[in-house]
Amino acid sequence: MIFGKIEKNEKIIKFNVEIQCVNCCKKVPGGMKSGETYFNTQKFNRDLEEFKKTYHCGICRDKKRVKRLKNVLKLKSQH
Repeated sequence: MIFGKIEKNEKIIKFNVEIQCVNCCKKVPGGMKSGETYFNTQKFNRDLEEFKKTYHCGICRDKKRVKRLKNVLKLKSQH
């Protein structure tokens, strides 16, 4: 997964992070890539911590998306 911006012709840094879904607590493989200029900056570290606090695995993300879509369709059918 690409994290942050990678500029054209910029060196790519690969790193591993332990990530858990905040909903089901499933551990997710944390192989990530970032650009050399962004990697390990204060902003990078802040963004990464925020990402880990809000991360949903694919299954939970899809469940949330489907639930939201059903609510939107339900509201449209009521009008």
